[in-house]
Amino acid sequence: MKFFAGGILVFLGIISFVLLSMAVSAYNGLVSLRNQVDRAWANIEVILKQRFDLIPKLITICEQFTQYERSTIDKILAARKSYGNAGTVSDKIKASAEMSQVLKRVFAIGEAYPELKSSEQFIEVQKALVSMESEIADRRELYNESVTNFNTRCVQFPDVLFAGMLNYHSLSLFHVNAAEIISPEIKFKLPA
Repeated sequence: MKFFAGGILVFLGIISFVLLSMAVSAYNGLVSLRNQVDRAWANIEVILKQRFDLIPKLITICEQFTQYERSTIDKILAARKSYGNAGTVSDKIKASAEMSQVLKRVFAIGEAYPELKSSEQFIEVQKALVSMESEIADRRELYNESVTNFNTRCVQFPDVLFAGMLNYHSLSLFHVNAAEIISPEIKFKLPA
């Protein structure tokens, strides 16, 4: 009987160890995935900040050549302000999409103003912004992959138990909005 009781204790000890190992693994996995999401977003924010800082230079250059496009410049300023005031990741994602759409219009305006289009400063800023948009797209892909992995683990058993305890919930993906897919309609207010 003593041998049987000792065997049960060993069995319960092994089961407890296995359950504890699973719990630690689930916890560490969720924390690791959350850190990957945070790192992926931080990498996007670096590029968004660089773009944010480049906008005043773009506005200055455009103002020198496009006196009739004040509404577009105002839209750039509004989009930049919107990003600057964004507090949450989802607000920043929305503001970033607005900025991308406005920048497409600016580049289209460059086509209507040969002096602007040929300006070395404009070309330099345009190349930098195009490069940044490409980097944002690449980093958005990594961010979305990290978010998808995190969201999946948060709803899988046994991770769902720890996700609730850690107050982890599904995160939003960084989607391309419909406005970015559709080509912008450009109307110029040129003097007669």
